[in-house]
This record gives sequence, C-alpha cells and structure tokens, in this order.
Amino acid sequence: MTNDPNSTHSGDAGARGEMPSGEAVEDSAREGTAVEFGLVIRSSDDIARQARDIEALGYDYATTGEHVFFHVPTSNAFVSLAVAAGATTTLRLMSSITLVPLYPAVLCAKLAASLAVASGGRFHLGVGVGGEMTSEFEACGVPVRERGARTNEALDIMQRLWTQDEVSFEGRFNTLSGVTLAPKPSPPPPVWVSGRQDAAWRRAALFGSGWLPYMYTPERLAESIEAIGRYRDEAGNATPVRPGLFAFFCCHPDNDTAVSYAAQRLSKQYAQDFSQLVHKYAIAGDPDRCTERLNEYIDAGARTIVLSAVAPASYIEQCERLMADEVLPRIRIARAEAVSVTVADA
Repeated sequence: MTNDPNSTHSGDAGARGEMPSGEAVEDSAREGTAVEFGLVIRSSDDIARQARDIEALGYDYATTGEHVFFHVPTSNAFVSLAVAAGATTTLRLMSSITLVPLYPAVLCAKLAASLAVASGGRFHLGVGVGGEMTSEFEACGVPVRERGARTNEALDIMQRLWTQDEVSFEGRFNTLSGVTLAPKPSPPPPVWVSGRQDAAWRRAALFGSGWLPYMYTPERLAESIEAIGRYRDEAGNATPVRPGLFAFFCCHPDNDTAVSYAAQRLSKQYAQDFSQLVHKYAIAGDPDRCTERLNEYIDAGARTIVLSAVAPASYIEQCERLMADEVLPRIRIARAEAVSVTVADA
C-alpha cells in the first residue's frame, strides 16, 4: 500500500484499450519529464519568513530535516513544517527526513496525519533510519541496530492507520488492538524513503511513494532507480516510485568560491574533510556549472530534487536566490520543451 505523490487518472483510457486524448498524452509526457525542486529551510528560527521566501522564489517544496542531537543545531521537522504550513498557501512541505525509528510508530502516524490535514494535504513525509549519531538513539532508548526493522514496521503501521479503522497489529515492536486514527489524512501523505544502501532501496520499493537518496553520484542514482523498480515489480506493485534526490549545493558567480564555500560548510556539518568530496556529491559552482551538474542527475532519472544550500551565513540567501533566478529557469524551460517535443511526436 503506497501513495503516489503525482497520481492522475490519465491512464484510464489506455487501460480500457481506447486511444488516449491529447490532454492525456500531454499529462503523461509532463509526468515523465517535469522536474520539481525543493529548498531546505536553513535555520530553526524565523521559519515563517523563510517559508514565505521559498514560496516567493518559486520552489515547489520547503523541506527540513531533524535530529535530536547533531554536530550543528537542528529543529524538529513536524514542528518546523507546521509553522511553514501556516505561513504559506500553495508550497508543499516535506520532512527531509523524519527519523522514524526514534518515534513510537503510532505517534509518528498521528503527527504526520495531523500535519497533512492541517496543511490541506500539502505535507509529504520523508523517512530515514539515521544512525550516524548513536548518542541520540541511546538517549531515546532505541538500540541503533534495530533502526531498520523498527522503521519498516512503523511504515506498515502508519499506512494501515491512515487508511483503515479498528486496526489490529502484532509485531516485533508494536501491538495495536482495534484502534482507529482520526482524523485521517485524505489522501494519505506521500512517503519519500531516503537512504544510500540496498536496504533503503527495498524499503522504498515496499513502502515508498518516492525515493530521496543523498550523497549520491548520478551513476549511483541510476543504479538505485533501476533496482527499486525491479524490487517493486517483485512485490507485485505496478505503481512506480517517483525518483528524487537530496543534494547540497552552493551557487556563486565565481566557480572556485562556490566549491570552497561548500567544502567548508559540509566539513563542519559532518565533522570530516569534504574538500575532495564536493565535486562528487555536491552541486557547487557558477550557474553554468550548477546547471550542468543538475542535468547530470536529471538525466540519471531524478524528478524531484531537494536542494540544501551550504554557504556562509552572509551569502546563503544570495546563494538560494541565484539558484532560483539563474539555474532553475533554464532547467524548467528545457523540460517544458522536452514535453512539447514528446507530445508532437505522439
């Protein structure tokens, strides 16, 4: 049971063996080529203003991650996105990501459902298992070695609670005896699975609406998309998982400055030297280089890209605006032209 973040009924005619309408062909082409962009809320304060700015810049999503403890200050995704929901009107909201194993499964289901209802259906739940900060698992009383199994069980429970009444469940970590969650989100929030390894690919195939890996090369992204599709087929689910990417970026008029800024910030954030990793995992450079790098990931299959600016505080707003003003329009125009060519050929 999954929830498609971009579901339509345009394929119904084809399923009946009829010739699809021109509108259906155009919708199908757009589905295959259109690319969405999100921007991470950069700090835990003044969230309402940041969310309004993200909406005004034309990003499709505002997102935020979370940790209980981390190398840099972090907020809680549900709290921050609730503030963002109240400050915006059309902007979609995504947790990137929620550390599911640190929550009781039913509490995570309730928080996600409540935010989906309160935001008018704009909330998307990004999920991950964490583990890089073992201290937060210890402090929360959750064995870090159980994080994957707990997440899988929680995702199963959440999808049941969002769609069924009088849910009973007997699992390794949870027992439910005829409980009903209300109000239910309608539709349930799309679930974006994050991670880097095969276990995350399998989780995305079983429970995901979308796939949102991080620290990936384009080649690794393409490999993961192919594997998730194969695992999805094996599970008997014909609904595709929407391929995405979480990417750190720094866009600056000077290419070398952008690379330096990104390396400095990521080295601090992850407490390791990123000077030799920026070119591999981040999108850093002048607008031409950022466009080139984004297109590498789009060509590999990414259709929803969440961007997180890594730059000094004095430059970060300019960085986000330069990406929105100079880079994203180029990509959107190119994708729109691709839709036109596809429709014409059809």
